[in-house]
Amino acid sequence: MASVELRGLTKRYGASAVVDDISLKIEHGMLVCLLGPSGCGKTTTLRLIAGFVEPSAGEILVGDRLMSSPQRTVPPERRNMSMIFQSYALWPHMTVAENVAYGLRLRRIESGAIKERVANFLAAVRLGDLANRYPGELSGGQQQRVSLARALIVEPETLLLDEPLSNLDANLREEMRFEVRRLHDQYRYTTVYVTHDQSEAMTTADLIAVMNAGKIEQLGSPEEIYDKPRSEFVARFIGASNILHGKNVDEAHIAFDGAKLRCSGAKLSSGGMTSLSVRPHDIRLSAAPISGAENVVSGKVIRQVFLGGHRDYVVETAGGTPLRVVAPAEQNIAPETAVWLHLPPECCHVLVG
Repeated sequence: MASVELRGLTKRYGASAVVDDISLKIEHGMLVCLLGPSGCGKTTTLRLIAGFVEPSAGEILVGDRLMSSPQRTVPPERRNMSMIFQSYALWPHMTVAENVAYGLRLRRIESGAIKERVANFLAAVRLGDLANRYPGELSGGQQQRVSLARALIVEPETLLLDEPLSNLDANLREEMRFEVRRLHDQYRYTTVYVTHDQSEAMTTADLIAVMNAGKIEQLGSPEEIYDKPRSEFVARFIGASNILHGKNVDEAHIAFDGAKLRCSGAKLSSGGMTSLSVRPHDIRLSAAPISGAENVVSGKVIRQVFLGGHRDYVVETAGGTPLRVVAPAEQNIAPETAVWLHLPPECCHVLVG
C-alpha cells in the first residue's frame, strides 16, 4: 500500500475548471470519501487519480512516484489500482469464480494459487457457495460483492470506487455500506470512494472531503463534518441544518428575529453579521412559553408531518424565518399554533466559511 497525494490538481474544459486546485493527501490504509452533489467534480477527481483523464495543472503522486502531471501521465494499467464502477461490469458468460479470477489469470498466476486465492476472497465476501453461478443468477448486492472480490484479489495499492452502491435498492444499499467498511477494515487498501449519499459516506469513511464547485469545501472525520461544519454549504448538505443569519451583539451573541442567541465556536466581531447552523433534532419545541432558558425564539407551526418515529415540523419565527424541527411522534401540535423554540447554545455553531 502507498499514500495518494493530490497537489494543486486542476482539470479544465475550456474556461471551466471542473476540478479547481485541489490538494489532498490520503495516507496509506485510509478510506476517504469524496462527497458532494452532481457536478461538484468528485467523479472527475477519481478519474484523474485512475489515469483516465489528464490534469490541466497539478500533480498526483502514489507514494513517491509521480503518476500524473500536465507533462506526463502514467497509463491506468500501470498504476496498480483497481476501480469499481456504478455498473457491476461482470462478464456475463463467466461464473462468479471465473470473474474473480480474471485479473490473476491476466497476470499468469499459477492455477493452484488462483484457485486458493479465489476461494479465500469469495469466503471474505460471503459468496463461497455461489462460486459456480453466473452473474445473471445473482442479486444486485451479490453482484457488487463479486465486483469487490475481483478488485481486491489483485492486491492493488489503491482501490477506487465510483458510486458503487447507486444501482442497489435502499435496503441492499444500507447492507452494502457496512460490507464495504468491513472489507476495508480487513484488507486496509488505500481507498478513494465517490458518493453523493451522505449516509454512505458517514458509514464507510475515515475522512470525508465535501466537494463543491470543483473545490474541497471541508475535510474531516464524519464526526467533525457533522458536528462542526465550517460553511453554509457543508451545514446544509450534511444533515440538513437550519441556517440562521443575525447581527453580532458581542463576541458570543447575535440578534435573530427579536431574540438574543448565544453561539458556540468562533468569537464574533461586534457589529458584523454572522451565520449559524443548528440541526432540526437539536431544537426543543414547546406549545407553552419556555421560562428560565436562553436562546428561546417564538413562532407558529406552518406544517407538520408524521413520520412514524418522529414528527417533522416547519415553524415560522416571529421574524418570518422558517425553521425545520424534528420532535417526538407523540408531540402533535396543529398548524397555526403559537410555539416556542429552544436552541441550545452549544448547538448553535458559527459558520466561518
